[in-house]
Amino acid sequence: DGIYLPDQAHLESTLEETRVLARLIDDLRTLSLAESGALKLQREPVELPELIEETLASFQATADLAGVQLSADSQADLPQIEVDPLRVRQVLSNLIANALRYTSSGGQIQVRAVAATTDRATVTVSDTGRGIAPDDLPHIFDRFYKSSDSRGTGLGLAIAKNLVVAHGGEISAQSTLGHGTTITFNLPK
Repeated sequence: DGIYLPDQAHLESTLEETRVLARLIDDLRTLSLAESGALKLQREPVELPELIEETLASFQATADLAGVQLSADSQADLPQIEVDPLRVRQVLSNLIANALRYTSSGGQIQVRAVAATTDRATVTVSDTGRGIAPDDLPHIFDRFYKSSDSRGTGLGLAIAKNLVVAHGGEISAQSTLGHGTTITFNLPK
């Protein structure tokens, strides 16, 4: 159109903004389907420790650059659970991405899975980040809610909550400002 030159810098910037918009649209679609109860889950038997390890591995390069240590700790005899692995990976990815965003260099993020009861598995994602203000904590799972210093869209935790609920689970958060956050969710086996 003559306004911008079609050079590499302009094209890369346009492509990246297109990717961001596509992710936002996909997030809104997922959230809308989950909230309306129309989200179709593709349940299959899943080894939760494997799913956690694979998800953490996808964040390892980012964590290394940020100087943050990632670790997983799963109960040795944790039985398989019947879930949609893509959607549980999405929950884990949203929680780990948030933890990375707010954990400084030298910090740690740990993902732990245990059999909480005979019919439920519990997963915790704990970080040593800056924590969440007490006024913000009750609202973090609300659609579009974000703290004043957030760079996100305010959809990640809302999506995580709705995906956990779609599986018949529950999710909660505990945080101490300046000392980190722990998000806990459980899933039926």
